[in-house]
Amino acid sequence: MTSRKQKTLSREHEFLGKGLHTGQVARMILKPAPEDHGILFHRVDLGSDAFVRAIAENVSSTARSTTISQGEASVSTVEHLMSALTGMGVDNAIVEIDNVEVPILDGSARFFVKAIQEDGLVEQDSLKRYISVSEELEVKDEKTGSYIRLTPSDTPSIKLTVDFGSKVLGVQEACWDESTDYASQLAPCRTFVFFHEIEYLYQNNLVKGGDVDNAIVIVEHPVTPEQIDRLSSLFNVPKLAINENGYLNNLKLHFPDECGRHKLLDLIGDLGLAGGLINARIEAFKPGHTINTMMAKEIRKAITR
Repeated sequence: MTSRKQKTLSREHEFLGKGLHTGQVARMILKPAPEDHGILFHRVDLGSDAFVRAIAENVSSTARSTTISQGEASVSTVEHLMSALTGMGVDNAIVEIDNVEVPILDGSARFFVKAIQEDGLVEQDSLKRYISVSEELEVKDEKTGSYIRLTPSDTPSIKLTVDFGSKVLGVQEACWDESTDYASQLAPCRTFVFFHEIEYLYQNNLVKGGDVDNAIVIVEHPVTPEQIDRLSSLFNVPKLAINENGYLNNLKLHFPDECGRHKLLDLIGDLGLAGGLINARIEAFKPGHTINTMMAKEIRKAITR
């Protein structure tokens, strides 16, 4: 493998937006960091020493998103930002944020990547950190059939399969390796939700920041006009409708398999909590934040043995 150097941001980038689950507005600033620093979140609203290192041991919740915590400080929905940093090759960065949740923006990693692309990265002196493990690792959820399997390799790659048993989505596959153009092929892919989940999520204080601009809505089961009207009222938008392909007409898909690609975006972000690019062939079936971060933890255990 050709040796490569660590990289950081060439300048600061600021984002302002609401969190998907809390609905709370946060100002977030991405800042360059020294070599061998890794990714560190700073909850500036909680004081000068409220830091959360972006590593798997700090995962505190995986309910609909990934939350990391250290001491009294927590940051939720870190996966899209972590995916953007990993996918664009950022090894070292400080993330200043003044609230509990990373802004959802359009539900993808596109705006983070756009900012990074426009100003580029700075090469640093230390070599990039690749994580190698000596044996196969697997985590599995017997109840759902989900699994992630890692096989040692000289180069990192991921193959993912999404299967919700959905007539609308079907079975979708997505792949990534170091030759993939993350910025064009994965970064624009937005989060998604099933229509029948939305009211439940709102009633349970989740997706308070969801709207018709930041989520693909899949209509798997028949719905009544009254349900559509209620959703329109919930989002405070003119009357919504269902496209013939089974998606709500709030958004136009960037790719036919955008939902599968978004799951890969999430997986890359969650596995970024292992602390570096993973020299392994990774196969994931029906992944989600819980099993993703379980694998990140297993990887970190394996490299500290």
